[in-house]
Amino acid sequence: MRLYFMLVRRVPPVPSPVLVEAYEILRRRGFEIDSGIAEEILLRPDELVPSYDLYVLKSHTELSLSLAGILHTQGARLLNPYQSCALTQNKLVVTRILQNARVPVPRSWVTADLSLLRELVEETPLIIKPYMGHRGVGIVKVRNQHELRAIPNPETPVIIQEYIEGDGEDLKAYVVGEQVFAVRKRFSQASFAAPGRPVPVSEEVRDLAVRAGRVCGLALYGLDIIESSRGLFVVDVNYFPGYKGVPHVGAVIADYIEDYARARPTLSALALAR
Repeated sequence: MRLYFMLVRRVPPVPSPVLVEAYEILRRRGFEIDSGIAEEILLRPDELVPSYDLYVLKSHTELSLSLAGILHTQGARLLNPYQSCALTQNKLVVTRILQNARVPVPRSWVTADLSLLRELVEETPLIIKPYMGHRGVGIVKVRNQHELRAIPNPETPVIIQEYIEGDGEDLKAYVVGEQVFAVRKRFSQASFAAPGRPVPVSEEVRDLAVRAGRVCGLALYGLDIIESSRGLFVVDVNYFPGYKGVPHVGAVIADYIEDYARARPTLSALALAR
């Protein structure tokens, strides 16, 4: 079987150890593997047709998602499914879906005019972020009107969430099918590139992670969770994250991709099909 991995440019530009491990295992099992970065390839969208048994979407860029959409309309198999990736990329939509499924999320607003937040920021500190962003780019915390006035109006609408006070570290839940792993690390603009510290997964975190994946239609995904005095809050969902800090997860991912490619009926595959 032939697999194609749709990749994103890495910072720094070195191969993902997780993917390297998964590639080696899958090749030993007889898979032919190719990969590419959409922004580094010249393509004819009108001539793009499926030529692989399975495409694995490991990029969040607009171009990669657009090409995945074209492949989807031409009948290609994608992991994660295209519709789920497109949905998850939009933080406004996914926040509402999680809320409907009783997955705890912060109170949220949306606007393109930050002046409308003047009264709100006096009530609660706010987190402002692009509604289509990823990797923590463009996230700003504001605590008062003075900090709000220092931020220029965004070129596109932003999602605003109430700031949830945690313990100073983010809890990241990483999921492969129905297997849940967790790491802790401090958030920063560059923390996406740093591995987390593995920690045990509580039953509450496991239940939260699995439920979020089911309602979003994802099998390879991650959650950013804040642990607060008010309980757990999911502040972000990402399809096929880096799994940084999870020991030997490449083998787990390879197993899942093989089962999915060969259409073996795992629980998560059945849930995605439904």
